Amino acid sequence: MDTWLPPSIFSPLILPPSIPTLKTPSPSILPALSSSSSSPVPSLTPPLPPSVELCAVLTDTRLTLDVYRGGAVVLPVLWSSVPGRLRGLQYLRLGSEDGRALEAALEILPHLTQLRSLAIRGHCFHDTHGDPLPGLLTSLPPSLSSLALLIHLDLSFNRLSSFPPCLLSLPLLSTLLLSHNRLTLLPSSFGPLPALRYLSVMGNGLVSLPPSLGQLKTLQTLDVSCNLLETLPVEVGDLEELLKLELSHNRLRTLPETMENLHSLRELMIHSNDLRVVPACLDKLPQLKVDLRNNPLGRPPTPPPQPPAPDPVETCLPELHLRLDQHRFCVSSSGCHVFLPGGAELLFPPGCLATVTRLQWVERKPGRKWVWLEEHDFLLSQPLELLPHGVLFKKPVEVCVPYHRSRRGEVVVRRFDGQLWTTLPTVTRRGSPRHSSRPGGRPARLACVSVDQFSWFVAVGRPVRDSCSLTSEGALLVSRSDPGIKLSFPPDSTDQTRIITLQVLQVSVTEVQVLSGDPQASVSPLLCLSQSPSMQFLQPIRVQVPLPSGLTGHTVDLSCLYLLHGDPSALSWTDITSQVTLHVTHLYAIFYITHFSWYWLWYTTQRCVSGMVRRVYQKLKQFRVQFLVLQRKADPRQVLLQCLPADKVDSRVAALSDRYDGPQPSDLCDLLEGEQFFAGFERGLDISADRPDCSEGRLSFVFYSCMKNLKEVYISPTQRQEGPVRGQVSFYRGEVPSDLPEEVARKRKGHDSQWLATLPLKLPGSNYDPGLEYPPLNLGDPESGYLTEANLLAISLQVGQDWRSIGINLGLSYQELERIQYKYRDDLGAMVLEMLFHWARGQQHGSAGGSGAVPQLVEAMMKSGRTDLAEEINDIVRLGTRKYKESLRRVGLEEEELPADRTAPP
Repeated sequence: MDTWLPPSIFSPLILPPSIPTLKTPSPSILPALSSSSSSPVPSLTPPLPPSVELCAVLTDTRLTLDVYRGGAVVLPVLWSSVPGRLRGLQYLRLGSEDGRALEAALEILPHLTQLRSLAIRGHCFHDTHGDPLPGLLTSLPPSLSSLALLIHLDLSFNRLSSFPPCLLSLPLLSTLLLSHNRLTLLPSSFGPLPALRYLSVMGNGLVSLPPSLGQLKTLQTLDVSCNLLETLPVEVGDLEELLKLELSHNRLRTLPETMENLHSLRELMIHSNDLRVVPACLDKLPQLKVDLRNNPLGRPPTPPPQPPAPDPVETCLPELHLRLDQHRFCVSSSGCHVFLPGGAELLFPPGCLATVTRLQWVERKPGRKWVWLEEHDFLLSQPLELLPHGVLFKKPVEVCVPYHRSRRGEVVVRRFDGQLWTTLPTVTRRGSPRHSSRPGGRPARLACVSVDQFSWFVAVGRPVRDSCSLTSEGALLVSRSDPGIKLSFPPDSTDQTRIITLQVLQVSVTEVQVLSGDPQASVSPLLCLSQSPSMQFLQPIRVQVPLPSGLTGHTVDLSCLYLLHGDPSALSWTDITSQVTLHVTHLYAIFYITHFSWYWLWYTTQRCVSGMVRRVYQKLKQFRVQFLVLQRKADPRQVLLQCLPADKVDSRVAALSDRYDGPQPSDLCDLLEGEQFFAGFERGLDISADRPDCSEGRLSFVFYSCMKNLKEVYISPTQRQEGPVRGQVSFYRGEVPSDLPEEVARKRKGHDSQWLATLPLKLPGSNYDPGLEYPPLNLGDPESGYLTEANLLAISLQVGQDWRSIGINLGLSYQELERIQYKYRDDLGAMVLEMLFHWARGQQHGSAGGSGAVPQLVEAMMKSGRTDLAEEINDIVRLGTRKYKESLRRVGLEEEELPADRTAPP
């Protein structure tokens, strides 16, 4: 999500001179606040973002300040200006991601005595890695008890470690949300809250509930899920009005017998606990709906786990933090904890090496022809190569690969040994907060494996894989992702042991309806079954799957229910409804099979089922993408190219609209994960051929749904012209993957069968002066590091609010930065460009001709906390240096050398 980031609320702000700053109350302010959006309104310090008008967040009784980051700081400004307006507020929403802004807002809250609803929540916004920002609220002032009319209070996703005592002085409080905090105890008396009807304390650290809970006589919903509860107090049976009780994800082994008194209870969620038997007290509540999934029902009690032995590796290992330019390091026999740029970690235990050994790390660019992706896999990281290959360690070494957020399924690490890809047992966790590449930020997500030698490693997302060992005694396999899916193997179904594997792929019914053209279509999850060794079963295997969404055994029309059999090698689907006996219960469909493949239950009114299912499945495998081509408003010769999933386009265009102009997004195209395509400039447009990813006038892209597909280039007329140049940028497929669906392979939109989309561009003539032009800049040299003008422009796009810190670390004076800020005070992009190019011109004109400028820029980015930009600069330099060396080899000026212990990727 692209979120507007306001400037720091504690630094001096420079406002446009035409907008007055709101400082003191004035009779003229009140009409402005209540006027329409077209009337002039006062500005705030800090100002609201351009997309948010004051009248949109402040009405007669409602104030919403969690629409942008740092919004809580507006409350004290409004209070100092228009306190009369705020005294009548009844509804107030605050974000709690900014600690100092929140502290100032809490001082104002006791004065808003008419409040009836108050929300101070975290997780309203996300950081640059897509992780939600936690709330920073740790306590409430005692004076908050003056809000005697408060009915609704939401303090979720904060850092409350104790129950605020002032809440017990709110007699009208009806709804209290304290979920996802750090509570370990609840108050010993709830008597002062006689009106409470809804209480949520889910996601805390509660180990017990107080007997005072029984004092909440009017409570209708109680949510204590995701805690550490082992027992419930007997007083829970006194909650006579309770309708819903949420106890899931705890450690409950029994329930108190007093629960039989809860005659009003209609829903009891108690899944994911440690119940061995169904509590007898529930038999006396016949109208109760109970969810008992993921409990060890019927199993004998397990002995308590042994305390874990202390791990000397974690406490005694020395740490080694590598920079972006440090690709070689040494490890001795005493071991080491190595932190790589970008979040990766390597854990060498003591004794894994006999002597001091020199090791190396390199990040590779993924390629579909090289990285092995199975049918329903998607890439989550770039390949990490660790050298030298093949050297055996005496003890396993832990390799932790950072990965992007996985939307579904599980994360695994795959290793390439030079010939084959193998999937390793993987454990996911958060990285160490001590990692120097993320100072003050949230640690990276890591996929960790234990290996005995180095090679290539990559993180991959896939559907959850369940497996079991099948013997002649039979077995039962239940899916972890959907407990309603079960495989029952009767005795004597096999005469030799085999490994059974089950994967479940959840499918969107809405998407199926759109792709099939049948508004009544519905599907069950897709079952992918396999076994090793592969052979026929001696007895039929019972398969249970949920009925398609929205159907029950009483409403389903069996003539429209089809069972489809899929061949994963041929990617074909066959209707086998007439060949099996399909039993339908109230919620499930049951059938019997003798061999494994893919199975999919469909409900549709259409008749040509097999062909339709094949087409829908092929389209579900693809990513619907769109191309963006936008020209920078300050300089139309700077063009942003981007390839995005279809559902990300609108938000991205909205975020870029203030800095870029250009054509609308292209038509939707179908691309596969890892498919290569090109962007080519035509009809009078050209780009610099110095780019390492430019070949024959085309820029190379590889689409990965979870990674950036972004290029920014400088374009120019192919021949110098006086008038405007009209041209276009076209997108073409690269080499067609061998597993590309036939429907996509034969798609043809023009004279070139590889053509995807074309978007127009218009450049000004040679006499155009945009006001922000700079002479060509080329820093460094190809051997030690080289950046072109186009590279600097691409980097400047991502600098943003960190430009002053970067400028200081580059050696620019405070006076120079103040001059830049004053000159371009209305255009952040122009400030960044002026700062970066002012420094670059000084480096280029120096005595060394720019030598050493690139390492200086990388170091400045690291010191400013912009590790991402430092990594991007090193990637550009690495590609350029490799291209330069390859050109020398082609003309015979340098012999190609490869390490003897290194196996080149295919």
